[in-house]
Amino acid sequence: MSSALDGFTRFEFDDGRWTREVWRIGTGPAVIVIHEIPGLHPGVLAFARDVAAAGMTVFCPSLFGQPGKPVSNGYALGVIAKTLCVRREFTAWATDRSSPIVDWLRALARQAHKECGGKGVGAVGMCFTGGFALAMMTEPSVVAPVLSQPSLPLGKAGRASLGCSAVEIACARTRFETEDLSLLALRFSSDKLVPDARFETLKREFGDRVETVELKDSDAAPNPAMAPHSVLTLHLDRSDPLGATMQTRDKVIAFFKARTEA
Repeated sequence: MSSALDGFTRFEFDDGRWTREVWRIGTGPAVIVIHEIPGLHPGVLAFARDVAAAGMTVFCPSLFGQPGKPVSNGYALGVIAKTLCVRREFTAWATDRSSPIVDWLRALARQAHKECGGKGVGAVGMCFTGGFALAMMTEPSVVAPVLSQPSLPLGKAGRASLGCSAVEIACARTRFETEDLSLLALRFSSDKLVPDARFETLKREFGDRVETVELKDSDAAPNPAMAPHSVLTLHLDRSDPLGATMQTRDKVIAFFKARTEA
């Protein structure tokens, strides 16, 4: 087993429709960390460890890819082809609905809250799954959504879309106001996978209930294989604890802790 998974415990979660494996670490209120492409790679697991070290129980579902496997271009391309072209639980191009797998994530959030207590559950989606945390707001236990480099839907037609249904967006807006909640949205400002129009839509839909963090390319950890994109993982510059990406990571962890603790 990969050393990246040391300290995590594995279980399978079945919502009655799908069964997926989940890797868990820590104690305290629950946070669901939804990985990016190509899967539950070491960078995602390192971020999960950071959240757990701050006093929370982290649930890392494995939705595609091989848990613990390092990122490579070939691995990522293979997962993209399989995920976008074959698997029905994901919707990559639609502008007016979320992916069906979000139903499974909502069920996981309910179970996690039941087990861990606290005021509710935090959730962060990354890249392909970035918008999932917003769509999960129709589940009452979810109280702290974070959208990290939300990249769906793909294509020019969806550049201003949030990849959620009108019902999901309206539910989130209502809950933000009535329950005094908010969301965080993160990206590198040059990232072509996260268009300006998408962040403009977030601001228009949620006003002062959304805090956006838009980082400069120079803030990113050097990664010659890809342009700045993965805010909390591959481009998190751990060599500079006072740098912008580490401050962003700390903001996310503080957001989870403040919203979920009883």
